Amino acid sequence: MKTEQKIAVVTGGASGIGLAIAQKFVKENITCIIIGRDADKLKSAKESLGELCFPFAFDLNNLESIPTLIKEIESKFGKIDILVNNAGINLKKDFTEVTDEDFQSILHTNVASVFSIAREVVKVMLKNSGGAIINISSMASQYGIPKVIAYTASKSAIEGMTRAMAVELSPAGIRVNCIAPGFIETAMSAKALNNDPERKKKVIGRTPMGHLGNPLDVADAAYYLSSESAKYITGVILPVDGGNSIGF
Repeated sequence: MKTEQKIAVVTGGASGIGLAIAQKFVKENITCIIIGRDADKLKSAKESLGELCFPFAFDLNNLESIPTLIKEIESKFGKIDILVNNAGINLKKDFTEVTDEDFQSILHTNVASVFSIAREVVKVMLKNSGGAIINISSMASQYGIPKVIAYTASKSAIEGMTRAMAVELSPAGIRVNCIAPGFIETAMSAKALNNDPERKKKVIGRTPMGHLGNPLDVADAAYYLSSESAKYITGVILPVDGGNSIGF
């Protein structure tokens, strides 16, 4: 492995926004390690991304094994320059129907695993005097959306963690930023919106640009924030939403 070539880790990198980010990184000649639970999706992603892609099948809910995972990656690749915390799950339920177990499950996957993997990757980055971490938030943290209380809480936590991490780690050369995607056209969102025409109309109606985003829009933002072009940017929450968060 050429030491000058950047090494990126993208969680949830086998599909949707994560896959688009991995595609962008590979296109820019960045070695990309994608982490996910679905072996078949990982295999398919590897086939499409080529020789710069290295899939790791791993369940990030397994917090106690994350240090071993990162040590394995460090041992194989020598360093980690970029971490994109993209993996996450959602739950759509009426507020009063959300159980304590439901709430804790979302926080465990969307917050605890992000903290754990970031902590371990930072230990590697500190050895190399720098790096870039990009957390993926959501428009749910920008304004209220019904029936996603646990998801909203988790993404609000991600934004707070981004600021705290940036303040603590930036002096050591590790920049930490966050992207808050709006309504992006993925298989998951298409299924949800196409089955609810009224909701889709509302989404488009309050998006000034008048259409859904493309996963590559988020990928371009992630690449920018990880690059030298953003070397003086840290602790920001960047909406990539066609103006949805400021729309009426």
